Amino acid sequence: MTTIDSPAEPQYGDLAGTDRVAGQLYTDPAIFADEMKKIFYRTWVWVAHESEIPEAGSFKTTQVGDQPVIVNRDRKGNFNTLLNRCRHRGATVCDQRSGKANGFTCPYHNWSYTLDGRLRGIPYPDGYEGVVDKADYPLQTLRTESYLGMIFATFNADAEPLEDFLGDAKVWMERFFKQSNGFATKVLGAHKFRFRGNWKIQLENTTDGYHFPMVHKSWMASVDAETANMMSFMDDPDAVTHALGNGHSVAIMAAAHADLDVDHGEEEIQPRFQHLVDELTAAGDSPERIRRYMRSMHGSGFNLNMFPNIAMSSSFFRVLIPISVDVTEVWHMAIGMDGGPESVNRERLRIHEHFQGPFGFGSPDDAEGWDRVQIGAGGNPLMPILVNRGENRERVSAEGWPTAHVTDETGMRESYGMWKKLMSDD
Repeated sequence: MTTIDSPAEPQYGDLAGTDRVAGQLYTDPAIFADEMKKIFYRTWVWVAHESEIPEAGSFKTTQVGDQPVIVNRDRKGNFNTLLNRCRHRGATVCDQRSGKANGFTCPYHNWSYTLDGRLRGIPYPDGYEGVVDKADYPLQTLRTESYLGMIFATFNADAEPLEDFLGDAKVWMERFFKQSNGFATKVLGAHKFRFRGNWKIQLENTTDGYHFPMVHKSWMASVDAETANMMSFMDDPDAVTHALGNGHSVAIMAAAHADLDVDHGEEEIQPRFQHLVDELTAAGDSPERIRRYMRSMHGSGFNLNMFPNIAMSSSFFRVLIPISVDVTEVWHMAIGMDGGPESVNRERLRIHEHFQGPFGFGSPDDAEGWDRVQIGAGGNPLMPILVNRGENRERVSAEGWPTAHVTDETGMRESYGMWKKLMSDD
């Protein structure tokens, strides 16, 4: 492994191999700065789900890389992603996480903008006569496209169409949303936290089945036998990871739930959900419909990792936002049915909270592991990080996807292949 002697001439080909990457990728601020320019400002980054901005004027604030943005729906129903930076002196024009507005006004000098970013008004405009034409100073607008309700944005006007970038991940996105059982999907809530580590550590985790039985022993011990059995995939030959191209990958933990339209009738409904079965039966739902609700309670049977910042993980979205080279913010966003039984949505939230959140059994254990990786990588940033598990048994699926067991590191190799491509191609 070589080192980066100068930020002007990074040797990324030497830092990211096919089976290992330099720990320096987690610790070098110059690499992090380059990642913002070459990855997060250059390719498609997930910014919102359509249910978060349901009507004209609805907005949320988030980030594309380290840049603050506003995502909104305007009066024509179009989605906009605007750089949250006034064109006058650079102040942010919106500091709320979400809400509804007719436009955005900078609190410093009250320059005001429309929902699609046009400069609408300047106080005391006589000082700008012949100096500023409002048409020349809109908020910077990012290219914005949506697929299946998932909204992505990019600073790169020349980026390939979103659907081309998503590629074979689209198949798994479609399967993921089958858990909404024919209803629209809505975000039920979000848990947000930061860990002391590089963003790529979390990117690796989503398709890392190898850690699950070791790190999440407490969760496995806390759930009913049926749920524990469903997640006992270590020796399951149908539990695999596919590399899907463009940095995307999918890890299938519960193959019987990988496509919720497929039901062979062999799976029994978990006794823990009997109260819901009784409630829905009394409300007049059919046995077939109730069975579908119960089978989708834990979401899909897989984690879909979409490079660089969004995972559609079992029954929630996992969003990563890079803050600095050694700080990352994670959003876990629970999802449910928009129009389906609210009692089912509430049960899904309880399941989500049992694993995620500060009192959950899963997220705190994950974050502890991520923190330790960052500390260890700083101890010797030139020592390589191994991503070679399963190379000896990787094969190509019928669809043409590199495939290995779900405990193997096929997904990580796919992510780092895309990382290397974007970082090395100037």
